[in-house]
Amino acid sequence: MYRENPKTKGSGIVCAIPQTGLCPMKCKDCFFQSGRSYLEPLKDNLPNSPDNIDFQIVRINDGNDSNNKYEQIVKPRTRQYTHKFYNTSIPILNFDSPVVLTVNPGGMTDIDFHKIKEPPKNLMFVRFRTNTWNVELQKECIEYYSTREVPIVLTFMAYFDDVSKIPQEHKVNYVFRKRTLNSYWAITTKAWHNIMDYYKNNKWVYSCGKIEGELGDTHCRFCGNCLREYFATKERLNAK
Repeated sequence: MYRENPKTKGSGIVCAIPQTGLCPMKCKDCFFQSGRSYLEPLKDNLPNSPDNIDFQIVRINDGNDSNNKYEQIVKPRTRQYTHKFYNTSIPILNFDSPVVLTVNPGGMTDIDFHKIKEPPKNLMFVRFRTNTWNVELQKECIEYYSTREVPIVLTFMAYFDDVSKIPQEHKVNYVFRKRTLNSYWAITTKAWHNIMDYYKNNKWVYSCGKIEGELGDTHCRFCGNCLREYFATKERLNAK
């Protein structure tokens, strides 16, 4: 039986994971493989894909990676969806629909990011895993993709096990609080504003979530980034 992602509920987006098992990328602090996913136990609830879609957009791989067995599993099992976009952390973007690329996955998070010199038309936006100590890398990434007119969505990291992963001088920027289902050490609203206000005049930069922190809400229905950029990407792809 299909399980709806509580984060996207009411947003016009539903999620699908066509594969079984864990994501091969094994990014640290990923909710999907931390044991806190809404699909636990994964062995009993994957694959997880909706059957009948009337008007929503299908977000493919809110867990796992769309480049993982794309031709064998992902593409055949998602062919029926009229509106869909893929998610991947691997810089191979040969998809038949819009795609979101996480540019600094796993061990790259604080040290480097994938650089696509000539972004394809189907690239919806790049997703940057953001914390308060990778700001310089963040600025480099935003400069790189802004000049290529690619939207950048900053996804603010949360740490579920303990606060030891947060450098001592940055602990003031994090508070233990509940997000969608679980509690994490997550960014404060003040620290979120310190980052986002820096980019207030850059039209290519957005936050994942309208307002982050203890004064915000991480549910997708209050954001709209994916809806906006999905249809903008479809217009590019359909332009003559």
